[in-house]
Amino acid sequence: MTPAVLSLVALLVAIVLSCTSRINVGVLSIAFAWLIGVYRAGMKADAVAGGFPASLFVTLAGVTMLFGLAHVNGTLEWLAQRSVRLARGNARVIPILFFVIALVLSAVGPGAILAVALLIPLAMPIGVEAGVPRLLTALMIANGANAANLSPIGVVGVIANTKMVEAGIGGHEWAAFSANVVAHLIVAIAAYALFGGRALPQASTRPSPVMTSLTSAQVLTVAVVAVWIVAVILFKLNVGMAAFAAASILVLLKAADETAAIKQIPWGVIIMVCGVTMLIAVLEKTGGMELFSAMIATIAGPSTINGTIAFVTGLISSWSSTSGVVLPAFLPTVPSLVANIGGGDPVAVAFSINIGSALVDVSPLSTLGALCVATVSDAAHARVLFRQLLVWGLSMTIVGALIAQLMAGLFARA
Repeated sequence: MTPAVLSLVALLVAIVLSCTSRINVGVLSIAFAWLIGVYRAGMKADAVAGGFPASLFVTLAGVTMLFGLAHVNGTLEWLAQRSVRLARGNARVIPILFFVIALVLSAVGPGAILAVALLIPLAMPIGVEAGVPRLLTALMIANGANAANLSPIGVVGVIANTKMVEAGIGGHEWAAFSANVVAHLIVAIAAYALFGGRALPQASTRPSPVMTSLTSAQVLTVAVVAVWIVAVILFKLNVGMAAFAAASILVLLKAADETAAIKQIPWGVIIMVCGVTMLIAVLEKTGGMELFSAMIATIAGPSTINGTIAFVTGLISSWSSTSGVVLPAFLPTVPSLVANIGGGDPVAVAFSINIGSALVDVSPLSTLGALCVATVSDAAHARVLFRQLLVWGLSMTIVGALIAQLMAGLFARA
């Protein structure tokens, strides 16, 4: 077996294991990269280690450290509670506000998982008392948070944009973010129409929760994070290094416990992303990437590639990690994939991968859907919500393919 074939088999094994087991495939991918690179492809160990994405590691660790500090000192929870209070009055507006609040909270940096974890325990009881179906509350929160997951200052956005730059199709950060927002907005509108949004009562009688004032540490946290966001967007500072600088200010001024914040960093996801990236670096050097692209090209042509790749990545993402496996594995294949099928827009194909893999994340087999189900204490209602989210999530493989086929090219040319 040639090094190219062996490296491709190793990647496929990692993808399968990510779908069928709890093994962190990043650890396995580093081992595969070393064994194949050194002992089959004749690479030096230092050359294999050179595939480790140090810049990406710094960015992911810095951003998650900063928001870990904001989490442990209660700033994010206070902001979430304050935002949910806006969902009073007309009950028909409540699901819409859930979507908007989740989107905004996710966009400023924490990402979809933390945004859902903060909001769904507050939103679910509010929704129940206002007559909002649990499924609609779950879909609006999860889709709102996931819509902003490709924010250029968010963890998943950093991963996607870094991989697009490596593939030679960088410079489309805001277009990628907008495409993802529009795709999730479309399915959120459909959910609102299908699951009784307009039939809700005109008003809710649930009393507003009592709010405490921000502490001095929380005020400082809000100010530092706001300055960081402005500096990254307007002055193009390095996202990760600037995040570490902002986190250092909070630590030095004792605004939060850095030990607790470090525990908030999703080290497993970071190892997964970096490990798979190392394996893909070996895949590229051995020629395995061309084989991978050729396999996908056998089921699609220039006119169908957007929908096809969205369906394939959506199906894999239903069982695997979007940020840890799907985006690092598929985005680097875009140039060779387009070359193999004899046409297509590389940016549109990348957007299709982003959209297809994201829309399915409301499934209870994914973290976002699981968080929603976990907030339902009644076992019977929890089982119903699980089944509903599973059906909806799997249906998004087809919906995502249709949206990508119809819209990805429009955003790529914008």
